[in-house]
Amino acid sequence: MNSVLYSSHDGISTIKLNRPKYINAFNIQMRDDLYEVLKFFRDDNESDIAIICGEGSKGFCSGADITEFGTAPSQVVARSVRESRDLWGLFLEIEKPIIASVHGYVIGSGIEISLLCDIRISSSDASFSMPEISLGFLPAAAGTQTLPKFIGLNNTLDLILTRKVLSAKDALSIGLVDRVVDVENLESESLTLAKNIKNMNQHLIRAAKKSVSISDDVPLEKGILLEKRVFQRFQSRI
Repeated sequence: MNSVLYSSHDGISTIKLNRPKYINAFNIQMRDDLYEVLKFFRDDNESDIAIICGEGSKGFCSGADITEFGTAPSQVVARSVRESRDLWGLFLEIEKPIIASVHGYVIGSGIEISLLCDIRISSSDASFSMPEISLGFLPAAAGTQTLPKFIGLNNTLDLILTRKVLSAKDALSIGLVDRVVDVENLESESLTLAKNIKNMNQHLIRAAKKSVSISDDVPLEKGILLEKRVFQRFQSRI
């Protein structure tokens, strides 16, 4: 059984984490499958936007499968594998928008995956936590870098150091998610959002995403100049 499923219809792709028996725990196979699926989506000229979600009723992703990660034969091998399959870097290089549609348990890697997407929509039953330290690990899947950008340093440390569990309402209030909808409406609301974005000019959508993505990394003056260059480059494609 594939640990990540991919489908596409009318220019909208669905990327589904598919280990429902384990609440979509993120294992090595899922990492590799997600990397390949994201590459396919990136290069799929028939698709303009993706929704990433989790199979099953229990949750989007219950975090890293601790029975597998950390078992590489050596640090050299582990580093080589990470460099050859830079999943987090691949998320960041994709110009098309990605929506994270999350429900139930959103733990550890589940939060980190969602933060590498462009918009996060959550069901009202979702709960969010970062328990890695209590399990003897560090949140090393970009969480220490992405979380502060969205929820600030204090909220990040509170979440990581105390095993705090956030409700969907709490997550919305601090900026961890962008929208909260009723459980039964999550799929339809995510699809409606994707359709609305897809129906816009895709060259401008991608230009806007690119321009916003550089804003955290450069001073304002340089960012304004880069914004002009980005829009000039994409304007030539219209």
